[in-house]
Amino acid sequence: MTNEQPPPPTGPLTPMHHTRIDFARRDLEYARSEDLAQLDAAGLILIVERLRHRLGDILDLVDEVLPSQPPIR
Repeated sequence: MTNEQPPPPTGPLTPMHHTRIDFARRDLEYARSEDLAQLDAAGLILIVERLRHRLGDILDLVDEVLPSQPPIR
């Protein structure tokens, strides 16, 4: 995986949307860079909970940006 940042998305995204997407990307990159085999149970739980929260936030963002579509569940 490269360290290049993807170009900012185009469309009806606000600066807050871009910030939420950036946080999700950073959390995912952090999880990918960790040596999961070396983490204790508490560390793994923290990573899973962080990613769970970010996934929920990004799905909420999709629902905000595409309100005419049925919610993603």
